[in-house]
Amino acid sequence: MYSKCAVVRNPSGLHARPASEFVAMAKGFQSKISIRRPNDDHFLGNAKSIIIVLSMGVGQGGSVEILADGPDEQQAVEALTALIESGFGEL
Repeated sequence: MYSKCAVVRNPSGLHARPASEFVAMAKGFQSKISIRRPNDDHFLGNAKSIIIVLSMGVGQGGSVEILADGPDEQQAVEALTALIESGFGEL
């Protein structure tokens, strides 16, 4: 298991287009990938589900933790956190 936190920097947060981009990238990895708010032990959702990512309602300045378990876990987490911190081309 590998995990890392990222801060959402784009003004509109994880709304439809960025969430769709995030999920599409997540689906490209073999590992099981989950997403949650840091230190939230009550919710751990499938990062490959657009419904889960959108339902989190993460806005600008919000943090998420990406967790992965599988053969490409480190690459998956690093790529997804880099995507989030890049601002999805909105900065």
